[in-house]
Formats: sequence, structure tokens, C-alpha cells
Amino acid sequence: MNENENLGEKRVLVSEEKKGLQVQDLILVAVLLAAGAVLKFFVGSIINIGGMKPNFIIAMYCMAIALTKPGIKSAAVIGILAGAICQFFPGTPYLNFASEIAGAVVMALLMKLPVPQLGKLDFKPALSTLASTIVSGGIFTVLLIFALGADKGTLVAYIPIVLCTACINAVLVQVLFIPLKMTLK
Repeated sequence: MNENENLGEKRVLVSEEKKGLQVQDLILVAVLLAAGAVLKFFVGSIINIGGMKPNFIIAMYCMAIALTKPGIKSAAVIGILAGAICQFFPGTPYLNFASEIAGAVVMALLMKLPVPQLGKLDFKPALSTLASTIVSGGIFTVLLIFALGADKGTLVAYIPIVLCTACINAVLVQVLFIPLKMTLK
């Protein structure tokens, strides 16, 4: 068979579906989680509401999940890593493991759902981050009250903090998502 006989044939590109996170994905996750820790430490010190600080680590793992689109198991691992990083900050130990795993899994699930776009703008990262932060903060608050016996007034104090953090995280992720996605291509 010579070269000219293949000219009329359709080329088929075979691509393998990736299993798990690739090395470049892991590096991106590590960098974003580190950035979240720095933001939590420095910016969180400035935005201090009644002794409670927003958790920018959530925004960064949401960004990592939005960019890498991992499976559920990989997203759970990202949540475990985020929970582990949260242990280095003052606060209630161990609750972040459950809340960050749940938030990361919710983010991964929501990133798989189709969301209508407004023109060329894709608001899926912002909407998914908003919901993931609310889930993470909600689980943290519920565990604080029921597992550790905090008073019910804690719920009243945490609701605005969780909602404000969710809004801040959603805006942060949406603003950074497009330039980071373009940079990573």
C-alpha cells in the first residue's frame, strides 16, 4: 500500500481517558492549596469577623478541581489534603477533614453537571464553588454543634460567615478561573 492510497481515508484520533490525577495536576493542586494557606493566614487575619476567619483553602481546592476535573476519589483526596492543611491553623482540630472532603466531592460532582452559559461566560466554577463552600461550612458548623457540643448560638454566628465566605470564594474562583485555564493550556 503506498502513501497516496491513504489520502482519502478518515483519520481517527484515539485518546485514552486519564485515570487519576496526572503529575501536572498534582503540582497545580499543591500550588493552589499552598496559595489558599497563605491567603487564609494573611488575608484571613485582615478579614476577621468575631474571631472567625474565612477559609480560602476551600476556594483554592475548588479552583484546583474546576481546572483538573478529577474523579470523585481524587477529589476526596484533595479534600483530605485541604483538611490536613487546615490543621496547621488555629481552630477546631479534625472537623475540617469531614467538611473539606464533602466540599471537594460536591465540587467534583457539580463540575460534571451541565450548566447553561450566558454568552461565552461559564459560571459553573462560581456556582459550584458557592455550593461547595456552603456544604463545607455547613458540615463544619453542624459538627461543631453536635459532635463537640457547641451552643446553638454558634449556628447563628456561623451562618453569615459561611455565606460571606461562599460569596468571596465564588467571586475569587470565577475571576481567576479563565486566566488560569488559558495559561494552563
